[in-house]
Amino acid sequence: MTSGDVDIDRRAFVRTTALAGLAAVPLVAGLPLRASAAAPLVRSGRPSLTHGVQAGDVHDGSARLWARADRRSRLVAELSRDPSFRRAVTVRGPVVAQGTDFTGQWSVGGLPPGADVHYRVRAVDLDDPRRAGEAVVGRLRTLPTGRGDVRFLWSGDIAGQGWGVNPDVGGFRIVDAMARRDADFFLCSGDNVYADGPVTSSVPLPDGSIWTNLVTPEKSKVAETLDEFRGQYRYNMMADNWREFLATTSQVVQWDDHEVTNNWYPGEILDSPLYTEKRVDVLAARAHRAFHEYLPVAPISPDHDGRVYRVIKHGPLLDLFVLDMRTHKDPNTLNDEREDDGGVLGEKQTRWLIDELERSRATWKVIAADLPLGLVVPDGTEQEGIAQGDPAAPLGRERDIARVLTALQRAGIRNHVWLTADVHYTAAHHYSPDRAAYPHFDSFWEFVSGPLNAGAFGPNALDGTFGPKAEFVAAPPRANTGPGEGFQFFGEVEIDGDSKQLTVTLRDVEGAALFTKQLDPERR
Repeated sequence: MTSGDVDIDRRAFVRTTALAGLAAVPLVAGLPLRASAAAPLVRSGRPSLTHGVQAGDVHDGSARLWARADRRSRLVAELSRDPSFRRAVTVRGPVVAQGTDFTGQWSVGGLPPGADVHYRVRAVDLDDPRRAGEAVVGRLRTLPTGRGDVRFLWSGDIAGQGWGVNPDVGGFRIVDAMARRDADFFLCSGDNVYADGPVTSSVPLPDGSIWTNLVTPEKSKVAETLDEFRGQYRYNMMADNWREFLATTSQVVQWDDHEVTNNWYPGEILDSPLYTEKRVDVLAARAHRAFHEYLPVAPISPDHDGRVYRVIKHGPLLDLFVLDMRTHKDPNTLNDEREDDGGVLGEKQTRWLIDELERSRATWKVIAADLPLGLVVPDGTEQEGIAQGDPAAPLGRERDIARVLTALQRAGIRNHVWLTADVHYTAAHHYSPDRAAYPHFDSFWEFVSGPLNAGAFGPNALDGTFGPKAEFVAAPPRANTGPGEGFQFFGEVEIDGDSKQLTVTLRDVEGAALFTKQLDPERR
């Protein structure tokens, strides 16, 4: 646990939230804190929260809570299984200050399995604990330890290509459909923000209407300073429905390129006139700090270099493997190198992924990749993605993926499904050794979904190295089709607790099902 993290006694939590007539006054960090039924008096000049609340990386009875205050203060949360908070456990969070842009996050443990946990967060004055701001309410859902059903959403690509927060649609048009699915959690497959994507106040649409954007100083230029990167996250949370969705649906996040700049890789020197800071490593360090300040990521990665790969276990049915395919990515070339250089995962992460997959006893192993495996994604005359269009033996970054796929086959590991976003359309790809130039793997599925609120593109060409076949594709009629015309997508994964079947549904901007694939689990 990190400083300020709290482990709630699970039996005490259940008692204080489920039994009438009990008034619990838990002790946290040696200080007695009031139960929620006796909230402190609110006085003028109290601190307040500015951008709602979030929860993330819910697993093994723990969750990561997040909030941002308007001044130096302490964050305090109350948690209960009762939405009225009549019986609640109060936990003290961190002191927030200017050094983290007044954001704070901390882990709480001991949460009951298979339950909706309601929480509310206040900012409390450091000099007078009786002065506390108005509480902001959220909800998270813990997954069952038994064979209960699991349902989660995934997508990516938020506020890109000039399509920003539109108050006429509540913020982001697609979010209302996502909220109606009442998912256990949401996986963002990267491009949480577009730090390289300024917006203007209005964008003309083909039918003559106008798309309206909110505009902030930080969103009016490419991000270079730390505060400009922070401003990208503050901007997205100006979307009312997005802020409400994050308050009621916990998330799991990974990052890709637009958190820094388009198609970046370590060591790159930019030649764009939009940037005065040309060193991508400098920009990436600032972006990395803003990412961790504004998104609730639990400190559970085994990597000591700041990468965000990790495994999140959701009971006996699901292990979610979250990859970082950006931090170690090699330079964009023709991507036809013949040596093993760990060009997309890196040696440490590749070894970790194989070892964790071999240790997993969950029925389904879902691998969250921020780059698709078989789609060709050019970067000018070079290659940005894993594939490069040569339908032959693995080259370049494909060699990294081939190593993982072959290790899974040798270990007899079945039931792995890959999820991604990145290319701004939705598709279902089936990979088979019978069609592949490189046949040393077992067949599997990859599902692509996005964008959430960005320009729609595609479709991209498939590379035949691993034998992919597009079983379904939904893409826009032209490049950079905006959210006002639809062509925004999210995916849904459901695992049935009784049959253990995994069902993937690709959904459109209104939540309508476009494609559904049901997969039966195979025995090891």
